[in-house]
Amino acid sequence: MARRKLTGARKFALLAAAMTLAAWQPAQAQEAEPANWPQIASPDALTDAETEAMITRLIARMSLEEKIGQMIQADIASIVPEDLRRYPLGSVLAGGSSAPLGKPDRSPGRDWADTAMAFERVAMEQRQGHVAIPLLFGVDAVHGNNNIVGATLFPHNIGLGAARDPDLIRRIGLATAREAAAAGVNWTFAPTVAVPQDDRWGRTYEGYSEDPAIVRAYAGEMTRGLQGEPGEGTIQDGYIAGSAKHFLGDGGTTGGIDQGDNAATEQELVDIHAAGYPPAIEAGIMSIMASFNSWRGRKMHGNESLLTDVLKERMGFDGFVVGDWNGHAQIEGCTATDCPQTFIAGLDMAMAPDSWKGLFDTTLAHARAGTIPMEGVDDAVRRILRVKAGLGLFDAARPWTNRDGVIGSAEHRAIAREAVRKSLVLLKNDGVLPLKADANLLVAGPAADDIGLQSGGWTLSWQGDGNTNADFPNGQSIFSGIQEAVSAAGGSATLSTDGSFTRRPDAAIVVFGEEPYAEMRGDVRTLEFQAGDKQALALLQTLKAQGIPTVSVFLSGRPLWVNPELNRSDAFVAAWLPGSEGGGIADVLIADAEGAPRHDFTGRLSFSWPKTAGQFTLNAGDADYDPLFPLGYGLSYASPGSVPQLAEVAGVDASLANTSLFFARGRVPAPFAWEEGSAAARSPVDGPQTQEGAVRLSWPAGTEATARIAGPDLDLTRETNAKVLLQIEYRVAQPASGPVTMSLGSGTIDASALFGAAGEWRTVRVPLECFAAAGTDVASVSSPFALTASGPLIVDIADLRLATDPEGAFCPLEP
Repeated sequence: MARRKLTGARKFALLAAAMTLAAWQPAQAQEAEPANWPQIASPDALTDAETEAMITRLIARMSLEEKIGQMIQADIASIVPEDLRRYPLGSVLAGGSSAPLGKPDRSPGRDWADTAMAFERVAMEQRQGHVAIPLLFGVDAVHGNNNIVGATLFPHNIGLGAARDPDLIRRIGLATAREAAAAGVNWTFAPTVAVPQDDRWGRTYEGYSEDPAIVRAYAGEMTRGLQGEPGEGTIQDGYIAGSAKHFLGDGGTTGGIDQGDNAATEQELVDIHAAGYPPAIEAGIMSIMASFNSWRGRKMHGNESLLTDVLKERMGFDGFVVGDWNGHAQIEGCTATDCPQTFIAGLDMAMAPDSWKGLFDTTLAHARAGTIPMEGVDDAVRRILRVKAGLGLFDAARPWTNRDGVIGSAEHRAIAREAVRKSLVLLKNDGVLPLKADANLLVAGPAADDIGLQSGGWTLSWQGDGNTNADFPNGQSIFSGIQEAVSAAGGSATLSTDGSFTRRPDAAIVVFGEEPYAEMRGDVRTLEFQAGDKQALALLQTLKAQGIPTVSVFLSGRPLWVNPELNRSDAFVAAWLPGSEGGGIADVLIADAEGAPRHDFTGRLSFSWPKTAGQFTLNAGDADYDPLFPLGYGLSYASPGSVPQLAEVAGVDASLANTSLFFARGRVPAPFAWEEGSAAARSPVDGPQTQEGAVRLSWPAGTEATARIAGPDLDLTRETNAKVLLQIEYRVAQPASGPVTMSLGSGTIDASALFGAAGEWRTVRVPLECFAAAGTDVASVSSPFALTASGPLIVDIADLRLATDPEGAFCPLEP
C-alpha cells in the first residue's frame, strides 16, 4: 500500500492548530522547504493492505484514552505494571541507569525479560472496556545490548566507522537484535546516524564518521541487521525495531554543545546531517527519534516543517516519530507535562520518562478540546500500531525470550572481536610492532585491565561509570587478551598499572584514555587529552627514560590532541572504545610464533585528527583543512610510515577542560580554587588510595567558618534536568556538635546528618535538583561546593565532582 497522504480535512485541522502553534514559535526560526529534500519512501511492506485494514478496525474500537496512551512513553523507574490499568500507555523504556523491577541496575537478561513480561501481561489483560495492545519496550542498545550484564559489547560507532565494513555492521545489528530479544526487549534507540562536525560534542563517538558518505553506507545495513529485510523480520525471528536518530542536526550544533542550536544552511542539513536517513527509511526503519537540538532557533521536537512536511511527506516515512527524554519540554511554551505543540508538529510518541502521567492527562484534555486534531491523533496511533504489527507483537509467541546461549554467545563475541581488530587505527610505528609472542611484556596504564574503561559510556549505566570487571562475566580486558596471546607462545605479560617492574621488560604496552562519558557530561572545551593533569604522559616519560620500547593503546570517544604522548611512544594505536572483547587488541599487536603479524591494521580514520587542541571543527573538505592525520589515514604492517617529532604547544588554555571536577588527588584543579578569607583551616592528609591525596578541613571549637571552592560561572541547567549529582568522598575525623550546611551556588541544605559521627571513608551524592529546590540558580553557579560549620569539626575530603550514579543519594528536603 502507498503511504497515507494527509487528507483535506486533516490538513485543514492541522492548519488551524498551526495558527495557534505559530504563537509559540521563535520568530527567527527557519522553515524547511520540502522540495529541497530527497523524495523517497518507506517500503510498501510496512503498509500492506491487510495490516492497514486490521489497524483501522482496532482504532475504531479504541477509546480516546487508549489512543492517547499509545502516544506516551514512560520510563520503568517511574512506572509499575499496575499503572497501565489506569493509564493504558503504548510503550515503556529503560533509560541508561534504570533498573529492572525489584532488581539492581546491573542485572542479567532474565531479570530484564521478567520486567518486560510483567508490563506486557497487564497491557494484554482481557478486561471490560479494554482493547489489548502489546507494548513496545525500548532501550538504548547502541553498541550491543549494553544495559544487560553478560551481553556482548561491540565497539562504539566511531570505531566501526574506522572499519569501513558495511557487512560487519549488518552482522553486528543482527547480533544486537538477538541479544535484545533474548532479554525481552523489542525496540532499540539505534542506529545513531549523526554526522559529528565538532569534536567537542560529547556524543561524537556515537557517530560513525564526520564523512556523510560513511554514515550513508552504514545506516541501511544496521537497519537490516536489527530489523531484517522489510516485511520479513519479526520478534519471533529474533529481530527488533530500530530507531534512526537524532532527527535532525545533532552532530552540528554551535560549539559542539549537546542539545544546542544547529545554524547550518538547509542545503548543509540535507547534504551532511540527513545523509543516513534515506538509506534507513528505504531499508524499512520503523521509528525515527526527534533530536534535542534546534535548527536555526526552533527545537526539533516542535519543528513541523521537518518532522511532518519533510520527513513524513517528502521522504515518505511511514513509521512513527518518537521523542527523546522530555525533549518536548524544551519547546517554547511547553513543559514536561503539557505540550500539544509537539504532537501538532508531528511527534507521534513523546518520551516522558518521569512526566508521563501529567502529559497523559493534558494531552487527553487537548484532544478532547480539539487543540490536537483527532485526525492527527489517529494518524499517530496508526503509525505506532503499524510498527507493532509489522514487528509481530500481536502474535503472543516469543521464542527468543530467555533463550539459552544467546546473550554473550561465542558467535557474537567472535563478531565483536573481529570488529575490534578492524577498528584499530595505527597512527605511528617506529618498528616496534608487531611484538614478539615469546617476549616479556609489561602492560601498564589505568585502562589495561578495566573492561568498563575500554567500553566507554552507555555501558550498564548511562555515563558508563561505576562498573567493575565483575560486571562483565563474558568480557575480556585488554591485558587479559595480551596475556592469553603471549602465554600461548611461551612469553609473559605482567600487569603494572603504574609501570613499575622488578624484571626489565622487552617492551611495554601502555593502555590509557578518556574516562567514560555520555551525552552532556561528555562535552569538552578543549581537545587536549588530560589537560592540566598529564598522568599518562608522566608514565610514558618514565618508561622512555629507561629505554623501554613502548606501545600506546589510546582509548577515546573522539580524536584528541595527544602530541606529547605520540612523541614519547614508539608506536601509537587509536583503539577508540572497543567494548567487551579486549582480545581483539592482542590479535593485531602480538605476532605469531614465527614473528609474522597474525592480523594487519586495516582501520582508517573516520574522523580527522587534530594538529592542535583548538581544531574543534576539522572536517575533510573545509577551506582551512589542516589536520595532523587526515580522514582515511592509517598505517599498517604492509604500508608503514613515519611520524616526525611533533609540536607540543596545545594552543588552548588547559583549565577550560574542567567543568565537573572540583577536588581530586589532593588538589583543586583549575579553573577552580579554594576561596581564601573566613575559611576553615586546610592541611594535606592521606586519602583512601593516595598519600596526601585528601585535604583536612578543621574548625576549632567556637569557630564558625566556611570552606568554599569557587571558580567561573557554570550553567548546570542541563545537568540538573538530567538528575546529575554532586558527589563527595569524605571521612569525619571529629564529628560536629552543631549544625553543618552544604552549598552549591546560592542554595544551602542541612548536611548535619552527614557529619555527626566519626567513621571511615564514604561517598555521598546530593542531587543538583536538591540544591535547586533550596534556592540555587543552576544557570549561574560560581561556587560548586561550600561547607559551613561551627567548631569543633574535622572533615577529610578526597574527591568532589559531578556524577550520575544515584546510589547513596542524599537530600534532606525529601519527605
